[in-house]
Amino acid sequence: MSFLALIGHLANFIAPAIGVALLLWGLPRIWPKARAGRWDARRELMALCALGVAVLLAGLVVFGRDGKMLSYTALVLAQGSLGWWLRRR
Repeated sequence: MSFLALIGHLANFIAPAIGVALLLWGLPRIWPKARAGRWDARRELMALCALGVAVLLAGLVVFGRDGKMLSYTALVLAQGSLGWWLRRR
């Protein structure tokens, strides 16, 4: 496997985590009555991304392959729970 192929595989592996994190981070900012987060914007986005990648890595270790729907379900539940916790008061 070439270096560029490896970078492509890694980017495709973490893309769902970054996509969900960007949605959970960006949508409350355009909502008119959204509460302010507990952390600053950069720290919140990085925490959502890190948790998402950790969940996908755990799914890869547990199932032995990437792309299982249970991994993606755990990704959405984990990042959604963190996003909710960051926005509640």
